[in-house]
Amino acid sequence: MSARVLIVDDALFMRKMLTDILNKNGYEVVGEASDGKEAYEKYKELRPDVVTMDITMPGTTGIEGTQMIVSEFPDARIIMCSAMGQESMVIEAIKAGAKNFVVKPFQADKILEVLQQVIK
Repeated sequence: MSARVLIVDDALFMRKMLTDILNKNGYEVVGEASDGKEAYEKYKELRPDVVTMDITMPGTTGIEGTQMIVSEFPDARIIMCSAMGQESMVIEAIKAGAKNFVVKPFQADKILEVLQQVIK
């Protein structure tokens, strides 16, 4: 069975790009959200195997969304995605409960590698 993925990013084109990469490689994209609060609501509803979460979004950030999800679902597997690869953001994301981190622009092989690591 393929892993079920929730994609969270405020940019529609980024969600589309990730969906294309995942669908072509056997993953099932079960939902999308455009901020952390919506991600939390979708997570409760869909219970995906893994979440890709943008850090910087208007409204509720990815770090806040991660904290909301992990506080209720401590086993949630969340991969943070951001154009900002600064060490402080990575540390903050991991402290919030993210399992791994991917830097934009996405490279398909890197995303797939990180997904495999997180799902195991």
